[in-house]
Amino acid sequence: MSGANIGLLLKSLLEKRGLSMRKLSRLSGIDPATISRIINGKQQAKLSHLKQFSRHLHVPLEELVNASVGDVPKAVRHSSDMYHSLDSIQDILESSDLFDQQFTADRVRRELEKYEKYALTAEGNRIIHDGFRSKVEQVNGTGPFIEQLKQMFDKFCDENTSLDEHAILGSVLLYFILSADIIPDYAFPIGYLDDAIAVKIVLDRLSSADRPADAGL
Repeated sequence: MSGANIGLLLKSLLEKRGLSMRKLSRLSGIDPATISRIINGKQQAKLSHLKQFSRHLHVPLEELVNASVGDVPKAVRHSSDMYHSLDSIQDILESSDLFDQQFTADRVRRELEKYEKYALTAEGNRIIHDGFRSKVEQVNGTGPFIEQLKQMFDKFCDENTSLDEHAILGSVLLYFILSADIIPDYAFPIGYLDDAIAVKIVLDRLSSADRPADAGL
């Protein structure tokens, strides 16, 4: 039943398990009114809800996430420039309550800060040079912002790139190569949003670095 509307899927699972919404509420700690709204299509389930449903209804989280992603507007899900446009990726995130945007961005930012220092080490540098192309091949060269990431990799490898830029660029490249996704990739296309957010954060930082200190005066 993968890909079905989340409400229909939950109804089916409750029937199969012989559970009422009230019983599921007691098991999961989710308010019964919230469960009712999710099942009746009046509220979109968050990832925290889906994790509890997965645990207590004995169904893979992937199946629940894919059913929820099916509720994202088709115009957004099927956007032809989804892989390249930051605006379209942002639209997908804002159109779905499945993930908390600020929470996700904060977590990505913390990961980037950690990788920024690592990028300046010999080991970090080696991982970027040895692992970037293979990771691009792994995602078939079609993930969001692949072209931006390729440009960042080229600039990272440029000996004329400043140390600060080197660290900033290295952080997103290491995130792309190493980081366990904050949002699971199977939740396509939402599953690639943490990579998109990482690229956006780094592009904004590089843009700020290029801006003259008195530009706003």
